[in-house]
Amino acid sequence: MSNRGNLPAKMNLKLLFISTFLGVFCYSNAQKEGNECINANAKYCGECIQAGAKCGWCKDPNFLKQGETVSTRCDELQSLIKRGCAEAEIENPHGTHKIIKDKPVTNRSKGAEKLKPEDITQIQPQKLSLTLRSGEPQSFNLKFKRAEDYPIDLYYLMDLSYSMKDDLENVKNLGTSLRVEMSKITSDFRIGFGSFVEKTVMPYISTTPAKLLNPCTGDQNCTSPFSYKNVLKLTEDGKKFNTLVGQQHISGNLDSPEGGFDAIMQVAVCGEQIGWRNVTRLLVFSTDAGFHFAGDGKLGGIVLPNDGKCHLENNVYTMSHYYDYPSIAHLVQKLSDNNIQTIFAVTEEFQPVYQELKNLIPKSAVGTLSANSSNVINLIIDAYNSLSSEVILENSKLPEGVTIAYTSHCKNGVVSEGENGRKCSNISIGDEVMFSISVTSKGCPKQGKPETIKIKPLGFTEEVEITLNFICECECHKEGVKNSPKCHFGNGTYECGACKCNEGRVGRKCECSSNDVATEDMDRTCRKDNGTDICSNNGDCVCGTCECKKRDNPEERYSGPYCECDNFNCDRSGNKLCGGHGRCECRVCICDPMWTGSACDCSLDNSTCMASNKQICNGRGTCECGTCKCTNPKFQGPTCETCPTCPGVCAEHKECVQCRAFGTGEKKDTCEQDCSYFHLIKVKDRDKLPQPNDASYPVMHCKERDTNDCWFYYTYAVNNNTEKEVHVVESQDCPAGPDIIPIVAGVVAGIVLIGLALLLIWKLLMIIHDRREFAKFEKEKMNAKWDTGENPIYKSAVTTVVNPKYEGK
Repeated sequence: MSNRGNLPAKMNLKLLFISTFLGVFCYSNAQKEGNECINANAKYCGECIQAGAKCGWCKDPNFLKQGETVSTRCDELQSLIKRGCAEAEIENPHGTHKIIKDKPVTNRSKGAEKLKPEDITQIQPQKLSLTLRSGEPQSFNLKFKRAEDYPIDLYYLMDLSYSMKDDLENVKNLGTSLRVEMSKITSDFRIGFGSFVEKTVMPYISTTPAKLLNPCTGDQNCTSPFSYKNVLKLTEDGKKFNTLVGQQHISGNLDSPEGGFDAIMQVAVCGEQIGWRNVTRLLVFSTDAGFHFAGDGKLGGIVLPNDGKCHLENNVYTMSHYYDYPSIAHLVQKLSDNNIQTIFAVTEEFQPVYQELKNLIPKSAVGTLSANSSNVINLIIDAYNSLSSEVILENSKLPEGVTIAYTSHCKNGVVSEGENGRKCSNISIGDEVMFSISVTSKGCPKQGKPETIKIKPLGFTEEVEITLNFICECECHKEGVKNSPKCHFGNGTYECGACKCNEGRVGRKCECSSNDVATEDMDRTCRKDNGTDICSNNGDCVCGTCECKKRDNPEERYSGPYCECDNFNCDRSGNKLCGGHGRCECRVCICDPMWTGSACDCSLDNSTCMASNKQICNGRGTCECGTCKCTNPKFQGPTCETCPTCPGVCAEHKECVQCRAFGTGEKKDTCEQDCSYFHLIKVKDRDKLPQPNDASYPVMHCKERDTNDCWFYYTYAVNNNTEKEVHVVESQDCPAGPDIIPIVAGVVAGIVLIGLALLLIWKLLMIIHDRREFAKFEKEKMNAKWDTGENPIYKSAVTTVVNPKYEGK
């Protein structure tokens, strides 16, 4: 038995709250990919719809089952419908967007009727209202078009330290020359001039009286050092610019870096003294040295951070000795807030330094200044073209939980997202580009009040004003009844089908006080059959009633007065709960019609057992759970019609096996249509064929011969899954054909041998014949008797001739 009843009631309550908090914390962290609606553990409708865009709240008063908590009213829409909540009873508000001011962008050519700057529109729409639902993005399109003949204000801020002496001479005629060039771009151009040197304290300048009057050495006549002077307010009079600049004199300082950041800050924030209009604002910063920034003021004993405010008296910065130099981030903010685009005209030596600075300051450019500033006009024109050809969107600070995403649709069909989705490049005058902007809120701001954000192109004064309204409550919240009798004598507000308890009250109907919510007596009512487990260890006892725990899977739930039931611990079949043919209620399968069994895996439909002869299981078996159990082991198949070992099986399947295994036979042209009823498996030789004793089902061995007198071997069987299987030897056994070469060689050899034999016989006969003739000749020769004297015609073959002159010597 629990001994919590011996503790004070408040201590019990604290322990319950701590354990509940830890349980919820552990439960939430255990869900890596849980349902965000379930995870929210929402206690009322407004909290539910803030959990995510997919979440809905069922306001049907009879929706909850026994043991289910109020938070189970919050779930994904399909899940709520599946659980029996009608669509009309589901609160699921959606956000909207409304365009309030949508003035078209200005279509105007140079030389047309002159318009006031405020009448020129380059961005559309100008004002809209978004109503945001948590997690649901609201999107709109923003159009930007560079207007023709748009007014320009240019302020020339020049370093007048001694090293810029020769540059000053070239700048003196800048007013009229620059006006001529800028007239090619705009008919409404104004120019101003300011100069800077350094803070007027040591060690930046020499503070000796003589050096304060003339900081230059030798016979050079220089003006007293100063931090920043606004020499000429923005004006259309170029000659006045030349006159006033011509009256300026060089000054001097001690260190190399200059106090240009002080001057830039004052130019940015002193809009009235400078004369800025709501048009394109250009600041040309001309120097041949580096710059001091925040922290460097400590060298002169200046520790107060720059306040970012205007301190011009008689057009001179008077607080340089009091405030430190501004930081780069501070400058970026002020330049952006005042829509000023900066052009750094610096000498080649300091190009790398100012290129790095340019990367930190949006909508800025760097140009290389010649040694005497003779190329300053071309530099300004090129930099302006570079800056104006790119549009970059920025937004003001977003409320907590609000995010914004940009997608740009630039020239030539180029589409970019992410950070690149904020900008488009290579924009010419008259070009139109589009941005798709999506705003999303996560949750609801603490106050829930409307917020305003602004989006604008950097360097432009025009902006889009967006009012953000947040959906923090459901529509049914308006119909809530405070201190409703349905909430235990008015202890809560009845809204959206549930009680929202007053402070200090708990329970589904606010029936309990939080002071006595966890007493032993109440715990007793949460134990089934007076056991030891509270709520079957599947829930918490709140106000004497079990509130069941939630599962990681939102489809799985505990229920019952003691959380003893669930819908996920029923029998399974085919790895499916209740075989996929029923629902699990309190760990018991409730089967669909025509299904039975503990796992709803037994079909009561006999149609699957009907054989082709309209008999159940062909009259050779019984139908059990929609499957035939054949009583004769020779018969197989889903309806006991297949007999693999019956005579004629081999001949029946011969043609199909032949066409599928070897692509021959009478059915080779219709093989795919007629012979796809079995599963074919090829084996290398006859030893690999299944043997009757190897399988748990009959196997028929077949040997068939094709038209070429080739034998092929296969087996036919119906396996335990009622699938027809054919194993076939992949090579056929064909009779060997005659070997032509030996035959031809034999015939030729035979002919040759016969010819030789005949020649030998002829030769032998000729020899015998010759010998006989010779012997006969010899015999006749011996028998012949010739007498030369008796032959009257015989003449001697010898003739004797005597030489008469022979004397015998």
